Amino acid sequence: MVKLNAIYTKTGDGGTTGLVRGPRRAKHDLRIEAYGTVDEANAFVGQARLSATDEIDAVLARIQNDLFDVGSDLATPGADDPNAEYPSLRIRPVQTEWLENQIDLFNARLEPLKSFVLPGGSPLSVAMHLARTVTRRAERIVSALIEVEPETNPEALRYLNRLSDLFFVLGRVANENGTRDVLWVPGNYGDVEKKG
Repeated sequence: MVKLNAIYTKTGDGGTTGLVRGPRRAKHDLRIEAYGTVDEANAFVGQARLSATDEIDAVLARIQNDLFDVGSDLATPGADDPNAEYPSLRIRPVQTEWLENQIDLFNARLEPLKSFVLPGGSPLSVAMHLARTVTRRAERIVSALIEVEPETNPEALRYLNRLSDLFFVLGRVANENGTRDVLWVPGNYGDVEKKG
């Protein structure tokens, strides 16, 4: 189990931070940005839980723990030492598959969309969209990280991709199963210009 006594260490005052293994890296390093953005997404999930129903809260509770797994995975570059006592924590396909099952379960309640959905409708729906957009940003950063450090676990990218999809679906569920969705209405700027 993790034991944290010292909250501040002063070791990062020079602009670097330590990973689980390997040399220290700049705090703006792509890997640090990746797991930092995953942490940010997790905070938005925590905020969403404040207004979640019991059913959605249970799903979000599991996601918060899984996001810590993603962060740990990203904070541990490289392959394990074959003599290591414990293997590194890695996000696994079974976790991504669980997200897919949740998407299918919740999406079955929803009517098909006829337009894009705007963030709005209910506080929980907006919170889900905030979590979704931060998760998409984390996904983009992990994608860039994999390009420069191909040893990065590709399952972390798959997990974040499915997670943002689930947040979209949960945003619709939070809007009374989509009946209160705020739909995009495209502008007709040609008419405005003619009148001006």
